Amino acid sequence: MPPTPLPPQTRLTGTQIQYFIVCPTKLWLFSHKISMEHTSDIVKMGKAIHETSYSRENKEKVIDSRIAIDFVKRGDALILHEVKKSRRLEKAHRFQLLYYLYYLKRAKGIIAEGVIDYPAERHKTEVTLSEEAENEIESTIQKINAIIQQQEPPKAEKKRYCRKCSYFQLCWA
Repeated sequence: MPPTPLPPQTRLTGTQIQYFIVCPTKLWLFSHKISMEHTSDIVKMGKAIHETSYSRENKEKVIDSRIAIDFVKRGDALILHEVKKSRRLEKAHRFQLLYYLYYLKRAKGIIAEGVIDYPAERHKTEVTLSEEAENEIESTIQKINAIIQQQEPPKAEKKRYCRKCSYFQLCWA
């Protein structure tokens, strides 16, 4: 399938996809240039895991300033790898990687597979872009754009991981 230009509203980042799954308020704040990750010890720990794991791999492939793939392996198929700290937010990790696969297919005509690596847990999760997954990503993109276009952030909802979030003070102070 030849690549087709993606409309601007489709050109999101993997972080925005992940934040939508985790918390729409966090998505809105991040998308409106309110960034708190630099204050988070959890983010620092995740970066350390990323930097020290898979040291033989050529890391951080950035495509169109939109997606940042942790590392890529080539064999019978092109396999994108995302390295994560734990499976606690696995659904968000899955959607992020599905978006990368979707973006590469639609914008670049590249068909790939994906793996989420959890080195601390010695676990891997395979991710495949099925037709159903493509539909889910397209629906997610529409919902993300609707949230981003709002004048104010969505009302924060208390979740089990709020206390560890770098945006906690903005939502609950």
